Amino acid sequence: MSDVETGSRIARGEQIFLLRIAREAVEAAAHGEDMPPLDLADCPEQLRAPGASFVTLTRSGALRGCIGGLQAAIPLALDVREHALAAATEDYRFLPVQPEEVAELEIEVSVLTEPRALEYTSPQDLLNQLRPGIDGIILSSGLRRATFLPQVWEKVPDPPTFLSMLCEKAGLRENAWRVGGLQVATYQVESFHEVQPI
Repeated sequence: MSDVETGSRIARGEQIFLLRIAREAVEAAAHGEDMPPLDLADCPEQLRAPGASFVTLTRSGALRGCIGGLQAAIPLALDVREHALAAATEDYRFLPVQPEEVAELEIEVSVLTEPRALEYTSPQDLLNQLRPGIDGIILSSGLRRATFLPQVWEKVPDPPTFLSMLCEKAGLRENAWRVGGLQVATYQVESFHEVQPI
């Protein structure tokens, strides 16, 4: 059974539905099986609308995989399923999830709002506009781009360190945000997770 946060835009039943299809995708991926069919007609209406999501896998509190997208291009239910599969098999930081791990994994789904460009005039102005714990941040420069979900603030609450780590993730110098010229966008997430694996 899964438990989820309540009091949000996505109804509890819809959250549980998304967590279930995410777990089915992870289980299928770990066992090398095809994903079970998903008929959009059987999905709640809100989950048939385009949506962007990240799926995060943790094991004993440690990150085990996290993959997502920033733009809503396909129905949210399909987006969650695809990113659950990718989190289990395509996160370059980890080996693919193995069958014996599945029961120990906790799945978190984060549904993103549309990113909005953040205009700033100086490094200090950028810092002043950040909302730790609320905003996810996207940094980009040319073809380089990286994002941290708002949840990362829990582990990196210091805004300068947060930005430096995000620059490194994008393949930029850690002080690139102090130099200027970076495009910055913010978004928020609605996240929900299993309290204990299904």
